[in-house]
Amino acid sequence: MKKVFLIVLCIVIVGFLSANTNAQAPNYTAKRLLQTALSDDTTKEGSMFLVEFPPGAINDKHSHPGDEFAYVLEGTFEVSIEGRETKRFSTGDVFFTPRDVFHVNRNVGSTPGRLVITFITDKGKPVTKRPAK
Repeated sequence: MKKVFLIVLCIVIVGFLSANTNAQAPNYTAKRLLQTALSDDTTKEGSMFLVEFPPGAINDKHSHPGDEFAYVLEGTFEVSIEGRETKRFSTGDVFFTPRDVFHVNRNVGSTPGRLVITFITDKGKPVTKRPAK
């Protein structure tokens, strides 16, 4: 009986660790394409990213210390911006997320989705902020 209990306990622990490890892994990739100072405002900088989401992928609730401009290269996304109605964007669409507003992006299509995102942020701050826990 003790042996069965230990085997079941090991299976539960391995399953728990696997689930937590998978939950921590990002389900999208972001590649910085450009980062530069702005010519007329030395307190701000511009950054451009290529972000790829597999089908069904979602990013965690987050905000940015500046404005976000996104262009959908491929795919279909639902964008939930705090205080606004969730909207759907597809290939060729653009959307804007204001500074310091929490939001979530989800690839709701059956194919990989790709976004080109440009940020105008405060210089020297991280591009992405997560809510306090």
